[in-house]
Amino acid sequence: MTAHVTDEDTAADTAATAAGGATRPASTATPAAIPVTAAPAPATPAAIPVTAAPVPVTSVAPPAQTPMAGPGAPPTRVRPGRRRGWAVALRRWRPAPWPALRATAEQTFRPLLLTAFRPTLLTIATAGAAAGIAVGPAGPTTAAPAHAAGAKTRAWTTGTKAGTETEATTEAEAATGAETRTAPHRPAPLPPGTATPPWRPRFPKGRGLEAVSLLYLLVQLTLVVPHLAHVLGWDETVYVSQVDPRTPAAFFSAPRSRGISVLVSPVLAVTDSVLALRIALALLSTAALYAAYRVWRPLLGPATTALAALVFSGLWIAQISGPEAMPNLWVALGAVAATGLFLRAPREPNARWWLAGCLAGVALMRVPDAAWLGLPLLATAGCVRSHRRTLPYLLGGLAAGATQWTVEAYSRFGGVPQRLHVSGATEGGMHPHLNLFNAWRSLNGPELCRPCSGPVHHPELTLWWLALPLLALAALAVALRERRTGVPADRTLVPLAVAVCLSVPYLLLLSYSAPRFLLPAYALLALPVGGLLTRVARPRPALAVTVGCLVALQLVAQYPVLHRMTAQVASLDQRYRVAADELNALGLRAPCLLVGSHAQPVGYDAGCASAATKGNNRNTTPSSVLRRAERMPTAVLTADAQRPPRYARDWTRHPLPGTDGWTAWLAPAPGASR
Repeated sequence: MTAHVTDEDTAADTAATAAGGATRPASTATPAAIPVTAAPAPATPAAIPVTAAPVPVTSVAPPAQTPMAGPGAPPTRVRPGRRRGWAVALRRWRPAPWPALRATAEQTFRPLLLTAFRPTLLTIATAGAAAGIAVGPAGPTTAAPAHAAGAKTRAWTTGTKAGTETEATTEAEAATGAETRTAPHRPAPLPPGTATPPWRPRFPKGRGLEAVSLLYLLVQLTLVVPHLAHVLGWDETVYVSQVDPRTPAAFFSAPRSRGISVLVSPVLAVTDSVLALRIALALLSTAALYAAYRVWRPLLGPATTALAALVFSGLWIAQISGPEAMPNLWVALGAVAATGLFLRAPREPNARWWLAGCLAGVALMRVPDAAWLGLPLLATAGCVRSHRRTLPYLLGGLAAGATQWTVEAYSRFGGVPQRLHVSGATEGGMHPHLNLFNAWRSLNGPELCRPCSGPVHHPELTLWWLALPLLALAALAVALRERRTGVPADRTLVPLAVAVCLSVPYLLLLSYSAPRFLLPAYALLALPVGGLLTRVARPRPALAVTVGCLVALQLVAQYPVLHRMTAQVASLDQRYRVAADELNALGLRAPCLLVGSHAQPVGYDAGCASAATKGNNRNTTPSSVLRRAERMPTAVLTADAQRPPRYARDWTRHPLPGTDGWTAWLAPAPGASR
């Protein structure tokens, strides 16, 4: 009975050994030195002969307290050791920049270094074998435990054969070992289930927005700044003069806000160079473009975000507004960022604070536009439960940004209602008025269409403006259809609602137009339109090529308009500079006063204070002008052969050459008899 049980156990052990399983630990010899046969062996493990000759050590047995085999032993599993080679250390060192350069360097130098240091690795393997470390082509790794009879171990040594082969391997993996030895730079295969995935070079993805921002900056620096690098425009002089310590402040009308003055104040505190101001604004506008559309990348994806930024920044009015000291572009980018942060606020609490900051910045730039921006956001927050926590941040941001405007309203105009009334009168009356035709007429210039009585410039280049509402409606229809399948539509509905609200005062309330007025609407409409184009073109390669060609054609079509408008703006601004130089030559130097047509930009260039007795910028009376003329040099500027005002008809007439008919009427020198 006892012999029968022993035979069954021995047969089971032998069968397990032939199948690659574990055997009972009854011998001190290494598994590689035990001959394995498929036939049952009648001998017990104790009958296995043990020789006293030294056996090459290829692995180290696990601790004695751990059972190596038997019914209660844990299943054998080869564990990969900790890699200590320089190649693995280089893999772990993955700095964020230059991934392609790192990949190229590792792929180039790794085979060379392994070939050069292979003798050293072989020498280390001999000494490390006793410590349980086997060095392979991929670097040093911990050797597999020796309790698995079917485990395949290999030791790279520099010694010779000592009765047996130095490298212990089976016939099945001889070819694999030979291939590995002939190509030492290839890593040896690790045990299945525990091997680390092979390293592959990681190239940056989703960098389209960065490329668009860089292109936007290059267009400004090459096509816009060189034309506008010497003189400021009319409205620019008003904003800049408020913080320029070298010139008197121009009259600041009721509709304006002081955000641009705050923005340019650091530059003006250092230098009065117009070129430096243009370059600084170009850099800031590029950073703002990237930051505003970067908010939408988690919402729409990198491709749609980059396409939307490209469509908006490709407009000539967006390119010419970048280096200009005007608030409309900053309102547009602030509206884009605020809308995106509003959609991200329910899932990202920190976005609420950024939302409040963006609204404060927009209100600091233009309070009326901030009110139209906050209207749909407040309505959405009040109706949608997930957005209700953003209500305090919306109200707080708007209140913080409008604080300065409100204080100025009470100090200069007697209150907020009075300032709004004066603002409406300055704008020509804010009443329902269909202004679509004027907006279309001024689409390709001039910069200010007041009154809009000229012809339409390049009507063939305005087709995109007519197609924009159709594309927006198509995006809305797609969003509503996908909403039925469970896809949220707020990423399309909210920017569309905000764009419509921001365009209401300029399309339905004003009686004149300017291309820059609709910049906020363009910036927001670019988001759903970009999403529509990418959604339609992604599964259809032919349609994707068509969409790409249309976008490229649109971008190219903006260049002639940009070239013509920058030339016109530069020509008009140069007339301001020529008139200022002529007045300085006539003796009109600071402190001085300039009154009349174009008094604000010419007075800023001449270093004089400016005033007006009539028109939208009226801030003084004829009697006040006469009193000031007794104390400082004073002149009245007229254009197009106009007659001077009644109080200046006896002043000296001086035509200003190079200004297309402008005339200066100089008052008698202060202290002269009248």
